[in-house]
Amino acid sequence: MSKPALSDIILELYVPDFEKTKDFYSKLGFEVVWDREPEGFKGYLVMKRHNSILCFWAGNAEVYNHPYFKEWRKETKRGYGVEVVIFVEDIESYYKKVSKFAKVVEELKLQPWGDKDFRVEDPFGYYLRFSSPYNTLYAEKAVK
Repeated sequence: MSKPALSDIILELYVPDFEKTKDFYSKLGFEVVWDREPEGFKGYLVMKRHNSILCFWAGNAEVYNHPYFKEWRKETKRGYGVEVVIFVEDIESYYKKVSKFAKVVEELKLQPWGDKDFRVEDPFGYYLRFSSPYNTLYAEKAVK
């Protein structure tokens, strides 16, 4: 039996280009754990940064013909309505690094709940928030 993943929830993002995905997410500090070259629905990529795991499915035609996703217009931005949150240490240094190559949607700022974060869009339209670490299980971190 294989060891369980570090998390009980895994994100799977559909992307049209594994090479562009590897390039972008590697610059964010993710490493390729394993991948299977795209071949219809068989293409799969797993990347990891500390305890953050992101998985990627390959293809455009596959997502457009998927029983659920085909209901949406092809022009709909990938990840619409979803914010992927990734905790990082030393948020200021990380922001300086990432802002040199990524499309920054919201600059680094102190949020009302007391932590700093910033947001970027990946090459395919996914919305990523990078935040200084905090425990989301405690209500005092909620916006009042």
